[in-house]
Amino acid sequence: MLPWTALSLALSLALAWARSGAERGPQAAAPQGDLLFLLDSSASVTHYEFSRVREFLGQLAAPLPLGPGAVRASLVHVSSRPHSEFPFDQHSSGAAVQDAILAAAQLMGNTNTGLALAYAKEQLFAEAAGARPGVPKVLVWVTDGGSSDPVGPPMQELKDQGVTVFIVSTGRGNRLELSAAASAPAEKHLHFVDVDDLPIIAPELRGSILDAMQPQQQLHASEVTSSGFRLAWPPLLTADSGYYVLELAPSAEPAAARRQQLPGNATGWAWAGLDPDTDYHVALVPESNLHPVKPQHLRVRTLPEEAGPQRIVISHVRPHSLRVSWAPADALGYHVQVGPLRGGAAQRVEVPAGRNSTALQGLAPGTAYLVTVTAAFRSGRERALSAKACTPDSERSRAPRPPPPPGPGGRGP
Repeated sequence: MLPWTALSLALSLALAWARSGAERGPQAAAPQGDLLFLLDSSASVTHYEFSRVREFLGQLAAPLPLGPGAVRASLVHVSSRPHSEFPFDQHSSGAAVQDAILAAAQLMGNTNTGLALAYAKEQLFAEAAGARPGVPKVLVWVTDGGSSDPVGPPMQELKDQGVTVFIVSTGRGNRLELSAAASAPAEKHLHFVDVDDLPIIAPELRGSILDAMQPQQQLHASEVTSSGFRLAWPPLLTADSGYYVLELAPSAEPAAARRQQLPGNATGWAWAGLDPDTDYHVALVPESNLHPVKPQHLRVRTLPEEAGPQRIVISHVRPHSLRVSWAPADALGYHVQVGPLRGGAAQRVEVPAGRNSTALQGLAPGTAYLVTVTAAFRSGRERALSAKACTPDSERSRAPRPPPPPGPGGRGP
């Protein structure tokens, strides 16, 4: 009887364990993705700051589940020319990645971040660099805020390809520009912190990175703007087993549907040229020649139109200053630039969201200026409006008035 009793007990325990597992639901899939650290290694960063950022990235990477079937990491330096410290497939543990980061030497040179971002885009999607197709892509950029070349266009290209961008500024960055560069919403993807306080944000940032790398089991949208959005879905087919039909239609006008056929190994698509503030119904229809695959559906609403500043008003004009005001827009913030029409140095003033006027100081008397107000939006795009203004001559610069003609008798009045 004892063997039967033992067998019955084992079966009961197994059944109880299976039931408890079913009650808990399916286990969350392990995060998987390619993580690229972009490190400012230029001469604009002091050796002390570089060492502190290097330690922070090492602490950030050490607890991550790194390995061939999980997270892979790479490090790219920002300098005069971008340089890869190690590719994605070189290290297979958090400790190994931490050691490699701590061994990285500062390169000095110029802060050509835009060039490094273009290089990072190549690395994130290049199998020769150890990158994997079909996995989430995450970029973590740690910067002191300055760049010798434009950052906006190459960063937007990364986000357009589905890369999640986290930015850590050590305090001297332009909040408006960095908010536009980070993935939306900026409050979850942009951190301003002193270089000595970087360890404080490590747990939160690490959790956000892992969240971005959780495999999505359903069709989902990201990078939603007023004119488009990006779609992504898990691999449901292969290149040889079928193809996808992607359908998009305004919810209020189903007959105006747009369709796009994609190969079976596709896992994403970006729709553009859409109407602002509009609900769209999306259907992903897998056409398999092996077995039926259920279609997936999604509803996405585009953002309101990104209308730039309107009706610029110039007031309180003085020989050395003026005030510019404008009708507000739903923007992250503004920057106002003023420069002489005939050429010369221009000055730029940052204006936070919620304000729609600013004073411009330090102008030259008797000079015609071009004033440009630019609104920056969460999508990374900008809208601008310009107006002309002319400062009056100052009292000191005016020539003395000639005396009045003498009156009768040759005497003045």
